[in-house]
Amino acid sequence: MPTAPTGDILFDHAACALLLTAADGVILRANGTACTWLGYTEEELVGKLRMHDLLPVGARLFYHTHCQPILQAQGSVAEIQVDLRNRHQERVPVLINISRRPHEDGMVDHWALFRASDRRAYERELLAARKTAEAALDARRSAEAELQKLNAQLSAADRRKDEFLATLSHELRNPLAPMRSALDVLKLKFGHGKDQRLLQAFDRQLRHLTRLVDDLMEVSRITQGCMQLRSAPVELTALVQGAAHDLAATMEAARHTLRMSIAEPPVIVDGDATRLAQVVINLLTNAAKYTPDGGTIELRLSCTDGWAEIAVRDNGIGLPASALATVFDMFSQLEPALERSKGGLGIGLALVRGIVELHDGSVHADSAGPGLGSTFTIRLPLAQGSTCAPAPATPVADAAPAQVRVLVVDDNEDAAETLAMTLELHGCDVRTAATAARALEMLPGFAPAVALLDIGLPDMNGYELARRVRLLPSSAGMTLIATTGWGQQKDRERAFAAGFDRHLTKPIDFDLLRSYLPA
Repeated sequence: MPTAPTGDILFDHAACALLLTAADGVILRANGTACTWLGYTEEELVGKLRMHDLLPVGARLFYHTHCQPILQAQGSVAEIQVDLRNRHQERVPVLINISRRPHEDGMVDHWALFRASDRRAYERELLAARKTAEAALDARRSAEAELQKLNAQLSAADRRKDEFLATLSHELRNPLAPMRSALDVLKLKFGHGKDQRLLQAFDRQLRHLTRLVDDLMEVSRITQGCMQLRSAPVELTALVQGAAHDLAATMEAARHTLRMSIAEPPVIVDGDATRLAQVVINLLTNAAKYTPDGGTIELRLSCTDGWAEIAVRDNGIGLPASALATVFDMFSQLEPALERSKGGLGIGLALVRGIVELHDGSVHADSAGPGLGSTFTIRLPLAQGSTCAPAPATPVADAAPAQVRVLVVDDNEDAAETLAMTLELHGCDVRTAATAARALEMLPGFAPAVALLDIGLPDMNGYELARRVRLLPSSAGMTLIATTGWGQQKDRERAFAAGFDRHLTKPIDFDLLRSYLPA
């Protein structure tokens, strides 16, 4: 086991947290400060945990996609702010510095962790011990001043970015809402025909687009360790087949033959369907990109021993043994492949690894060598209680309650009318209003059981309208649902405070809306 090269006493009693890790992240040594901050004994850390076990999911993805490539290329990473999780799962904000050095047992990473409150005192102690203390201290202060200015500028830029993304997300949701409702109408009218591929493709891509619009709100959270997967039961058979269908045009353009061996449904995992579809699409895209025209690509989905396994195999340019350890690093591209590269930044496989690990899965690459093709395999844990048994008969959906009175209030005529059409096709008695004033006029005579209120109305916002509706005697048993493009937690809290019972983000998921209708 590697040990600190020199200065064991300084290592053990340093005011900052110091750790040594192997190249795979396994902790080889930790000083007393590190153990104190993290709440573990050295025996509980060394050889038992990896550094990424101490990182929240977002910080873990950031480490794989940003820090690892820089360490591979430059040998060091400095001044990265992340949160660690201690033994009690509490966040410990730290600044990390990492340097990678050769050792007789392989490459070793040296980690130095600073708390914001302890950092300046530690630097003064360290600088006082140096012969060039004054010159180094002046340089350090100058650099810190510049860093503070830069941090202030970046903070302001981050705020502007977050505001822009929130506004952009809201504006994109408005046209998506009538598209979603129009598609629901088309599915009800024509969804029972023999060929449903066009409707299925439209539905699949619209759902992906909706989720990607939602992801605009997550961009600023990824590097702060706050990225959250939208986990739900995911049926992998349909997801893998859908990804293959989406890449059909790419395969055809390159004259590739795509062979598929897909397990019978259901193959259920808990995860984010959009992210997992992105994983499969990235693997297929990578195979198509690095396989000469007219090649063969195999896509396999199987499950065994509680794990689902997705493998993509090609007969393309293959991988040398030296590349197998780095192929998942950010910006990693094989030199011979650059001559036929069809674009891209070399981040696809790095994102695959990050997303799969966030799902508690694993990914690895295999190749017999250059020119002999490659196989990329991901493994994901099956959902609790899930097996690979044949799919049960599809249950017949219960009919929506007949003649439930619903009032739709939205100044976007397309959104209001398409939603009204969808509700009417499910047996509801629906009326629409384009203003808050018109809605208040209609309520006493119509007496709806459910009212869907847009927030951005021209004469009165939806929050004020909800408060006024709640003052009416007829609203005692009425369900008020906010329908809006603003979907942050603070928007939900504001809606509930105004008297809403439910909050739906546009485009509205009609299956979810139906569950809110009275029986």
